[in-house]
Amino acid sequence: MDLSNLQPSPGSTKNRKRLGRGPGSGTGKTSGKGHKGQKARSGGGIKPGFEGGQMPLQRRLPKRGFNPLSRKEYALVNLGDLDSFDADSTVGLDAFSSAGLIGKLKDGVKVLADGELSKSLTVQAHKFSKSAVAKIEAAGGKVEVI
Repeated sequence: MDLSNLQPSPGSTKNRKRLGRGPGSGTGKTSGKGHKGQKARSGGGIKPGFEGGQMPLQRRLPKRGFNPLSRKEYALVNLGDLDSFDADSTVGLDAFSSAGLIGKLKDGVKVLADGELSKSLTVQAHKFSKSAVAKIEAAGGKVEVI
């Protein structure tokens, strides 16, 4: 195989339609564009969304919000909820879901400092707020980032 015998694979290319080449061709006279009118003209046609001069839908509706594609959304767990676990135990994703603290995992779990923690626990999660880390360590627990 070399450059002299390259050709497209069978069925991948089609011959162009030759318009306006007489009545026998099937696309003579008006070349498949019908009679007169905007769509029959060179460069004719209307843009997508045009509603005959009426204010188009994309301009009638208000612009609202922006959600960046790179944004991560975390399932949230509060410290007050962790007080239900046994002292000196390790709690992670499985413990959260079995206790019903999180539903859908989303992009991970974040622990927030709402509520009080009276037991020492080893908490495993994807993210922690600074105040949550301080409260967990103050109660004698440990923080493990997954």
